[in-house]
Amino acid sequence: MPDAAVVQETIDYVAITRLQSAYGDAVNRRAWSEFARLFLPSAPVRVDTVTNPVIDVTGPSELGTFIARAIERFAFFEFVILNTHVELDGDTARGRVFMCELRQEHDDTGGQWSNAFGVYHDDYVRRDARWWFARRRYQSLARFSTAARAEVFPFPHDDASGDDR
Repeated sequence: MPDAAVVQETIDYVAITRLQSAYGDAVNRRAWSEFARLFLPSAPVRVDTVTNPVIDVTGPSELGTFIARAIERFAFFEFVILNTHVELDGDTARGRVFMCELRQEHDDTGGQWSNAFGVYHDDYVRRDARWWFARRRYQSLARFSTAARAEVFPFPHDDASGDDR
């Protein structure tokens, strides 16, 4: 039978990767209100795109407002987690999330396709028996764009689940 500490570490790792995935899911659906279940109210978030001034926001509401404005120019936007690494330490943890944004501007702004790659450096904390983002720092790693356009389709709804998000 596995050691209790190993089992707890596995449970915590899965919980943190679920937190990371819930963030990506909320961004893809533009469900900013769901950030309140992911980020501590006082969580500082720093965004460094390298080519623009650094942005600092605090908490889930400010973060949702910032991202909503930043991606409103895209007809298609998908946040994709490429790889994660988590280091656990009791009720705290640190992690890196490597990601890619797949995006296409609205036709009236050129319809240009682009990809952006970056890394998050995260601090997590366990509070009330669950994991939260306690601090998040993002930096862009690369961007690619092309004048070519992708064909964008409506997001499908899963009728079987009864969940129309």
